[in-house]
Amino acid sequence: MHTKKIALITGGSRGLGKNSALALAGKGLDVILTYHTRKEDADDTVQAIAAKGAKASALQLDTSNTAGFEAFAQQLATVLKEEWQRDTFDFLVNNAGTGLHQAFADTSETEFDSLMNIHFKGVFFLTQRLLPLIADGGSIINLSSGLARFATPGYSAYAAMKGAIETLTRYQAKELGSRGIRVNVVAPGAIETDFTKPAMTHNPGMKDFIGSQTALGRMGVPDDIGGLIAALCNPELSWVNAQRIEASGGMFL
Repeated sequence: MHTKKIALITGGSRGLGKNSALALAGKGLDVILTYHTRKEDADDTVQAIAAKGAKASALQLDTSNTAGFEAFAQQLATVLKEEWQRDTFDFLVNNAGTGLHQAFADTSETEFDSLMNIHFKGVFFLTQRLLPLIADGGSIINLSSGLARFATPGYSAYAAMKGAIETLTRYQAKELGSRGIRVNVVAPGAIETDFTKPAMTHNPGMKDFIGSQTALGRMGVPDDIGGLIAALCNPELSWVNAQRIEASGGMFL
């Protein structure tokens, strides 16, 4: 019987998701990750997790399409039973996301709806559908952003969705507490990934500016975030609940 804890992380094939998946594996957790289109990247991540001595599986999921959640939940239940001989998993990390750098005045309804579906509606209903598969005493980690605290022009729609996630997190913590399920928010500051590349390309001085506005003097890297997500899955932090934990190196203090 496989008794290790299992984490499910959405968008785990690259960027912060991949880093978090590897950090979780490094802490002795098995990992199920989802990917949208990059199967090769997901397979590479599964192999990297296996190299750390943990078990992993990758499942395709479009987190913006709620119509696909029922089939995904059934597939997940099958994988848990066949690969782990379990009916549940322990930790859900709602990481999948895309970015948009667009002035408030120029943000289209199509762009808004795309962000809403991925960052808020998708998270809301995927988590709801997976509740029967999350073990009592488990944990949910939702991803927000430093942009929900400080305002940087060009991120109004994205940051508004993250503000919604932070409010949702408190309600989830309140309503799921009877099952011993903790719910917290991790809010990264600016991190060097594919996610921030378009904005940095558009604004060549952005990286230096961010470093100058950060107490620790540099822009963040994925390793700054993955370890925090893994730490929140540790028993030592089991009394941390309904919290927003910002990992930004001290941006815009």
